[in-house]
Amino acid sequence: MRTYADLFAVGEFRNLFLANCAGIAAHTTSALALGSLTYASTGSALLTALSMFGAPLAGVLGSLTLLSAADSLPPRRALTLAAVLVAAGTALQAVPGLPLWARFAIIFTGAYVGSITAGARWALLTDILPADAYVLGRSTMNTSVGAMQIAGFGLGGVLLVWLDPYEVFLLAAVLRVVAAAVGWFGISERPARTTGRTTVGRTLRVNRELWTDPGRRSLLLNLWLPGGLVVGCEALFVPYADDRAGFLYAAAALGMLAGDVVVGRLLPPARRDRLVPALRLLLVLPYLALALSPTLPLAMLVAGVASVGFASGLPLQERLIVHSPAEVRGQVLGLHHNGMMASQALCAVLAGTVADLIPANWAAALLAAAALAATLVLTAGLRRTAPAPVEAVR
Repeated sequence: MRTYADLFAVGEFRNLFLANCAGIAAHTTSALALGSLTYASTGSALLTALSMFGAPLAGVLGSLTLLSAADSLPPRRALTLAAVLVAAGTALQAVPGLPLWARFAIIFTGAYVGSITAGARWALLTDILPADAYVLGRSTMNTSVGAMQIAGFGLGGVLLVWLDPYEVFLLAAVLRVVAAAVGWFGISERPARTTGRTTVGRTLRVNRELWTDPGRRSLLLNLWLPGGLVVGCEALFVPYADDRAGFLYAAAALGMLAGDVVVGRLLPPARRDRLVPALRLLLVLPYLALALSPTLPLAMLVAGVASVGFASGLPLQERLIVHSPAEVRGQVLGLHHNGMMASQALCAVLAGTVADLIPANWAAALLAAAALAATLVLTAGLRRTAPAPVEAVR
């Protein structure tokens, strides 16, 4: 399975892809509506940013409590239940006059539910596709996330011109219901990966087993820290470029898309794994140039080239699957996902805090330097999980 045609010929993958697209579109449109309501009622940029981008922090709580649900519940049931609960929360947002604290409680509750079932989605991908097609499938799903975020924010912006935020919430709730229906009717049910119960104790025990293994710990840290710090650089595009920041975000999205296509679709496994060190450096080094305050076209080049390096995460995720027991695959992939999202949110907050003290270009370069230091320090640990070299046939 090496082509997109091969991939989309698998009916269950098509349905998982479509359900994910509908969910991302619903998330982005409702986030924009909530951000609009929050800013209108508070005038606070911090609360507005928190309402739109702070929910992934709930993943930390999910990872420490009921993340074992990703393996102890049948995957279709887990994903559908999460989609229905989030759809209900989105519909509640459509109630006019709801207090702001209640709106925040709803989004963090939804994010918490999503965090304990996210691993089931990525583990399901390994069931639907052959083992050697995971990187292609995951890169395609990544591409859909970026595309639907752009489309969702664009659609949300247009809708808010014609509709009030409460009506946008209702449309987002409909999209959530569509995602739930596609997942329920379009994906076959599979048994839970483990017979263990979903408990806090089991979650913490498995987390401890995953974390105490040096190879898995190194992979998780490499997947969380450098990329999170680079997202902190991206969080400063608005103070750096003001009303032209959209060009920087578009360039970064294009670079990420290019990296996913090249690494996920065009490169064979051995070659993409050999490129991991170069891609990890590519992710962080270009942002050091922001210290020179380059013009917008050059800054776009920096963002686009650097974002190609995010593709280093694809072979590292592949290693994480190989080096993790199959019965906890949902939890390990959920731990990766939640940690990555939380790291990005925290680094974005850190970036904003630093940029309040020094110019945005220097703040971005400082975060890039921290990302470079993290990359270099964490490199040695990756040797534990590096694939054995293939001997040439004589």
